[in-house]
Amino acid sequence: MSVFTPVSRSELETFLSAFDVGRLIDFSGIAGGSENSNFFVSCEQGEFVLTLIEREPVAAELGFFTRLLDALHTAGLPVPYAIRDREKRALHQLNGKPALLQPRLNGEHIDQPGVEHCAEVGRNLALLHDTTTASGLARDSDRWLDWMAAQGSSILPDLNAEDRALLEPVLASVERLRAHPPHLSEAVLHADLFRDNVLFQGNRLTGLIDFYNASSGWTLYDVAICVNDWCMNAEEQLDPERTKALLAAYAAKRHFSAADAECWPDMLQLAALRFWLSRRLAADQHGEQGGVLIKDPAHFQRILAGHRTVTVHLPIAF
Repeated sequence: MSVFTPVSRSELETFLSAFDVGRLIDFSGIAGGSENSNFFVSCEQGEFVLTLIEREPVAAELGFFTRLLDALHTAGLPVPYAIRDREKRALHQLNGKPALLQPRLNGEHIDQPGVEHCAEVGRNLALLHDTTTASGLARDSDRWLDWMAAQGSSILPDLNAEDRALLEPVLASVERLRAHPPHLSEAVLHADLFRDNVLFQGNRLTGLIDFYNASSGWTLYDVAICVNDWCMNAEEQLDPERTKALLAAYAAKRHFSAADAECWPDMLQLAALRFWLSRRLAADQHGEQGGVLIKDPAHFQRILAGHRTVTVHLPIAF
């Protein structure tokens, strides 16, 4: 369970008194998150999720996130938009942290995704990118190429020879992409669409959650992030069948270009590097803190190593 900032029942009751949600029945911390404090909240008028924002760059831009979720909700995507209080306010404070109250979506996380699940993720990611391309919204990521370059360089002295041999060529690719950005499609990305941020009922996708890493960027990078979680087999290699299903479903709505195909290996490595570095940073910062979920950084280190050879390529329409 990840609860960085605890909330008492009386504090939550006071907070909820500004909303038309009825009396508080029960609440509990949510297991699975690794960056914010999240709670399931049950009230007389329904089921909700309370999120306390812990990362300062995110907290400073909550207006962007509420507008983004409103746009996605209006477009028909199953997302947890911010609930307004009686004074029509979406943004609040609780225990010194920015707080959002959102509806709790139906469905469950999928631990072992199949071809149908991956296709659903690909279709919905394409719709998300279509919507955010036309939304007029934009946000710089605080964990983009500059951050990867700095974080990667900072850990090099601590690595053994084998790990340095893995990281150094990828950092060289980061520098190349910084100096000569490719001409790829851009939109506002989810940037963290892992299995624990998607809900399903059977094979039907019913929820896309946790948009607090959303930022402007290359849509191909967002696809790579998804593939790196949804399409890995037990050996932490790309499963061809699931990977092709996700890519084909995405391409049915948003075609991949020749430039995408050329950059695909770079994007897979970039997506693996980002989460190797961020998980390592979280372990360093919160490894001794009780009640905080620490995810294994070495998982994405191994995925990065596997991407030195890419065997599943993008479907390109000619």
